[in-house]
Amino acid sequence: MIGTKSISVLLASLTLAGAVSASAEEPPRGEAKLAEMLEGRVAGEPAECLSESQRDSIQIVDGTAIVFRDGGTLWVNRPAGAQFLSRGDLPVFHQFSSQLCRLDQVELRDRIGSGTMPGPRLALGDFVPYTKADHQEAAEGG
Repeated sequence: MIGTKSISVLLASLTLAGAVSASAEEPPRGEAKLAEMLEGRVAGEPAECLSESQRDSIQIVDGTAIVFRDGGTLWVNRPAGAQFLSRGDLPVFHQFSSQLCRLDQVELRDRIGSGTMPGPRLALGDFVPYTKADHQEAAEGG
């Protein structure tokens, strides 16, 4: 005969297994948003740095990445600690040269508040360029 405690443990295990399998099926919301932004684009060779001219606009994808737009190219950076990223944050970059480079830091400040309270600091990773597939073929001479 199965005791009440055994049934509780079994039900908790089944609930946890269901939650794990559901999360394995659906990507996190930020990943889905980034995939939508990159649809129809092809990744290029990662770069260690971006110049000022390669940063027309910046968009934060919740818990996932910082995306820099340079004309038709989207440069995706997945900093260490990306789970702290929120589109409500104001990114303040701390760079050590005229370019923004891997291992430079971005400090996240609350855009809604005064913006003066420092938040988490994240170390930037490589910058991966994504261009439209037809631009990629033209660049390769195809």
